[in-house]
Amino acid sequence: MLWFILSLLAALAVSSQDAWMKKFFSHLSPYEMAMCPLFYSMPLFAIAVLFVPVPRLDSIFFWSFLISIPLNGVAFVLYMKAIKVSPLSLTVPYLAFTPGFMIVTGYVFLDEMPNTWGILGILIICAGCYILNIEPGRRSFLAPFKAILKETGSWLMFILSFLFSFAAVIGKKAILHSSPLFFTLSFFAVFNLVLFLFLLLFRKVRIRTFREEFVKGVIAGGIFFLHALLHGLAISLTKAAYMISVKRLSVVFGVIYGKLLFKEANIGFRFSGALLMLAGTILITLQGL
Repeated sequence: MLWFILSLLAALAVSSQDAWMKKFFSHLSPYEMAMCPLFYSMPLFAIAVLFVPVPRLDSIFFWSFLISIPLNGVAFVLYMKAIKVSPLSLTVPYLAFTPGFMIVTGYVFLDEMPNTWGILGILIICAGCYILNIEPGRRSFLAPFKAILKETGSWLMFILSFLFSFAAVIGKKAILHSSPLFFTLSFFAVFNLVLFLFLLLFRKVRIRTFREEFVKGVIAGGIFFLHALLHGLAISLTKAAYMISVKRLSVVFGVIYGKLLFKEANIGFRFSGALLMLAGTILITLQGL
């Protein structure tokens, strides 16, 4: 049951971070906005990893670690590209397919296969997340599927959801050959720095951006740091597909934040999707105990 609590807290951390960034950093470019929590959390990861015992590391850990850096880097760039070139309503829904893909990648890389009820729960969560991202009265239920054929951002996000299914299971592979805390802290200490230098080199971010709104940036970094720790601990305790499915409840928390902080409309319709996701989560929780 601990894995479920940690996964739920990770979902809350993700949605809290998104709401914080939207409220205080939406004036930045997509690259700078996304880099802010990574930049401000770098010192936290770098310092914290010094206090974690170094476990016995083998070649599988190092290969998983090295593969995870470009894999997550490419996923990040694709995500930025997708939301830049296409409407969010035609891109974000495709992230709901990640747990579905993980049924396959989890089996291939981790020899993890959810049972029938677990698979059903994952598919129900995917459907609920999809419904959450439909705008009633403006787009048909088939619009996101049709968009794959004509929207660049849509097929990029679909590819991204596939990449995330690899990133999550390869990350867990590294955890299994080290420890949750060591991999999480060491990976993000390296990944955040590498990505920052990469974006800085190609002039996608400006150093002076991170000197502004320093206090709010530190809070964003702190939330991301907490999110990463919760994710690493939770995914080490259960099947990767189960953990990511529960973590997708961040969308439900996002709906609540949208209503409370940004006065977004169509909340009733979106909660129908949220309830569907909750039903899927209950199925997974019962199977994961």
